[in-house]
Amino acid sequence: MAIRNYILVCGGTACESSHSDQIYNALVKEAKEQGVENEVQVVRTGCFGFCEQGPIVKILPEDSFYVKVKPEDAHELIAEHIIKGREVTRLLYDKTKSAKHAQVEDIKFYQKQFRIVLRNCGFIDPENIDEYIARDGYAALEKAIFEMTPEDIINELKTAGLRGRGGAGFPTWMKWNFTKQVDNPVKYVVCNADEGDPGAYMDRSTLEGDPHSVLEAMTICGKAIGAHQGFIYIRAEYPLAIHRLEVAMKQSRDYGLLGKDILGSGFDFDIEIRLGAGAFVCGEETALLQSIEGHRGMPMPRPPFPAVKGLWGMPTVINNVETWANVPVIIHKGGEWFSKIGTADSHGTKVFALTGKICNSGLVEVPMGTTLREIVFDIGGGIAHGKKFKAVQTGGPSGGVITEANLDTPIDFGSLVRIGSMMGSGGMIVMDEDDCIVDVAKFYLNFTVDESCGKCAPCRIGGRTLYHILEKITNGNGTMEDLDKLQEIGDAMRKASLCALGQTSPNPVLSTMKYFKDEYLAHIVEKRCPSGKCKKLISFTIDPEKCKGCSLCARNCPVGAISGELRKTYHIDQSRCIKCGVCHDSCKFGAIKVN
Repeated sequence: MAIRNYILVCGGTACESSHSDQIYNALVKEAKEQGVENEVQVVRTGCFGFCEQGPIVKILPEDSFYVKVKPEDAHELIAEHIIKGREVTRLLYDKTKSAKHAQVEDIKFYQKQFRIVLRNCGFIDPENIDEYIARDGYAALEKAIFEMTPEDIINELKTAGLRGRGGAGFPTWMKWNFTKQVDNPVKYVVCNADEGDPGAYMDRSTLEGDPHSVLEAMTICGKAIGAHQGFIYIRAEYPLAIHRLEVAMKQSRDYGLLGKDILGSGFDFDIEIRLGAGAFVCGEETALLQSIEGHRGMPMPRPPFPAVKGLWGMPTVINNVETWANVPVIIHKGGEWFSKIGTADSHGTKVFALTGKICNSGLVEVPMGTTLREIVFDIGGGIAHGKKFKAVQTGGPSGGVITEANLDTPIDFGSLVRIGSMMGSGGMIVMDEDDCIVDVAKFYLNFTVDESCGKCAPCRIGGRTLYHILEKITNGNGTMEDLDKLQEIGDAMRKASLCALGQTSPNPVLSTMKYFKDEYLAHIVEKRCPSGKCKKLISFTIDPEKCKGCSLCARNCPVGAISGELRKTYHIDQSRCIKCGVCHDSCKFGAIKVN
């Protein structure tokens, strides 16, 4: 009997943590027990992107989009949808649709997205090479080997205008061409999968959902530059991505698409995986190469650049996962097709990990030129819990904050830099009115201080000094001179640090000072945290007009700082209060004030 329905189950890390593997197993079991195992095929896919609604199950051909599914829902999904042909309304994302089968493209989260990098994530089984091939997989490799010269491949990338998606935005074709022109029999191709920005998981999800796209792209690069060996550098705490890469590599070798004599062409190219220990600095290309060689991951002075002298002193092309995932599509569909997407100097799409105080968190891929407002309010659904938008941090610890005044800025490499931020690898963290901007800057700086390799003094000493100044301000001991020190030290780090980690780590501080100076002044001059986040600068008091004497605050106080009598006004002993906020959260009458 022919397959009548395909049941796609999200198999990304986020959904697996919510037991999507159990959902998959339950669906397989129920299909067998209800006698339809020959009519349905259950497929474990990569990430659907809509992480806020996971685990997600999509059923084809109806395109029914089920959200927040649990293993115990499997019986009903098979019994109702598969056997009776009736959607399980309570599990649908949009329960108000009058049409029997609402299409996924009707969901606002997906309406403004355009998927190139994530084209196969959520559509195929990443551990089945046949499903990748069925969606034009390895067609680009075949074309590159048999129909194109190395110059043709590089010129196609030049026509496309693809720029590196790791943060710097360097033209990909130019990097490849530098390496191709070096007269050396040994060259290397490296994939930088050492994604470490807080809140970022774009590359991880791409590898989990579509590992063959990266393998195919690296092999095409090997053909273009004359390399025969590639390395994928990925942090060890990404076990699912590593597993799926290993499965994909074995399948590719079995199919003659990787290894010796690829497709009978006489071209040899193979790939190995190298595991990183989770050092953020190893996302910097020279530190990454040092780590692959077995040395401590520390940046090296440039020039010479890795394209000319890289891994073991040999010419090396390094691109990140997202950049690689674009390559097969460009070669297959043509650079001119790709160049029509995006803006004049930023072609194609960009993947963002949209997180923070947002209604619809998840992976978002949009054409370059899409505005921040469209991402935050149209795709992201606006600020959670009806709060007011405050800022969005792009570029992770290397970027800066973008305020409401700049929400209509088109997202491309140049526009974000002009307003004091950067695209970075694609982290996008949204903040609301309850976030303290000084505390946010301190959080990012604490991260980069911990991740600094310590090789150069501007980063090692400057970063820690900036952090201590911010700590002084949030503790209520800041002075106006501290603002000048933050600016001076930040400027010096930008100019003198050895690598991009040190050069960009002051960005969160300097951009927040530029756009939210009033909050810094409130901390320093008024000794007050407007958002009520900095414990040393806040106090809790009880409004006698609102207090009902219910004793709930006193009963919940962990240190016994609240006293009083039932049905009379309670009081907080400020000398004992640890400012934990439990009283404020537990009061049902709004009697606890934050001062």
